[in-house]
Amino acid sequence: MSTGQGSGGNVIAAVCSFFIPGLGQLVQGRLLKAVVMFVLAAALWIVWMGWIIHLWSILDAALFKPNN
Repeated sequence: MSTGQGSGGNVIAAVCSFFIPGLGQLVQGRLLKAVVMFVLAAALWIVWMGWIIHLWSILDAALFKPNN
């Protein structure tokens, strides 16, 4: 799977994060970031502010550039 910004891999990761915050980061192999996104979104959805983390998760997955 391609991992450069704008690649098909990032589009798939962003779509995954659209459905479950952090799933896109998990698809990209970034376990710690995935857990942080998921936990923050879950905690903030309790007070109806989880959409902020949810959007951040989608954008982070879409704009990810690996450090080679």
